Amino acid sequence: MNSLIPERYAFETGIYRPPSEGGSDSLLIRLTRNCPWNHCTFCGMYKTEKFQVRSVAEIKGDIDAMAALRDDLIKQSGVDGEISHQGAIALIEKHPRLNHHQGFAMLYHWLLSGGKTVFLQDANSLIMKTDQLVEVLEYLRRIFPTIRRVTTYARSKTLVQKSLEDLKAIRQAGLDRLHVGLESGDDTVLKKIRKGATAEIHIKGGQKALAAGFQLSEYWMPGLGGKALWEQHARNTARVLSEIDPHYIRSRPLRPWPGTPLAAEMEAGDFEMLTPTGQLKELRLTMQALSVTGRVCFDHAGNYWRNLRGGLLFSQSYEGYPFPREKQTVLDLIDEGLQVKAGR
Repeated sequence: MNSLIPERYAFETGIYRPPSEGGSDSLLIRLTRNCPWNHCTFCGMYKTEKFQVRSVAEIKGDIDAMAALRDDLIKQSGVDGEISHQGAIALIEKHPRLNHHQGFAMLYHWLLSGGKTVFLQDANSLIMKTDQLVEVLEYLRRIFPTIRRVTTYARSKTLVQKSLEDLKAIRQAGLDRLHVGLESGDDTVLKKIRKGATAEIHIKGGQKALAAGFQLSEYWMPGLGGKALWEQHARNTARVLSEIDPHYIRSRPLRPWPGTPLAAEMEAGDFEMLTPTGQLKELRLTMQALSVTGRVCFDHAGNYWRNLRGGLLFSQSYEGYPFPREKQTVLDLIDEGLQVKAGR
């Protein structure tokens, strides 16, 4: 943080969060730095620094700094309990270096939007000691009483390792939703990508999260098996997701990240990507085999397939398609996408 910014306003913000927690939707609060696993062959995130768990005192200090900015924005706005554009300008005129504050604009827009949701960074906040995480959550909700939802990334293995009692305590303290990177339900694929979890671990972790009362969002990666393993990747991913039955299933199609081990495998000819048509065929098999009661979402630019009119094939709504009611709708859309590819 720039030393010319008043210390009472200084707080840390990470880079990564799910798309559904972006824009003005969520306040970003950093509990840990980077990823405690950091071996996945497809991932280029969190590679520059080592993993660290921040202290409760540090995190509370960040929350206090955010609250100080909120309170001073209200004072400058001159309206009781309200934030205004004029108030923000007045505060920046008083402290010009706020223009360079990494989190000021985020906090300001979050407050304008009602201050309702929070995302805890970085890659696996649940790795914190339970009593410390509970303390942070209770403090956060006390300082910002407008909060309605708190979410974070979590690893399946961490969920398995935490006791159900600890998970329930964390849920009770105010953590509502978990975003988990499943990637695949196939053990061969999981081993190749060095995920550090098996299909069984994913199932146990997901089921445990649901038993503790969390809302669960699982991410899977169409195309991750490549041409060699696409069918077993599709079938086993559908099987694992069906056994978990999370609230949300989110598609993140494979896009090799330059500099990652998987990208190097591609360049060496050891991994062959599916064609766009092959991706849709794999997706159809996954959807056909899927038996869940949650929502399937294509809320990412990587879901780029087009319909017969040239628009995006799938809705990119964060709420997606409710299953099983709209399962046939999704299958029909995939068939339309395949028709488009066949016509080219």
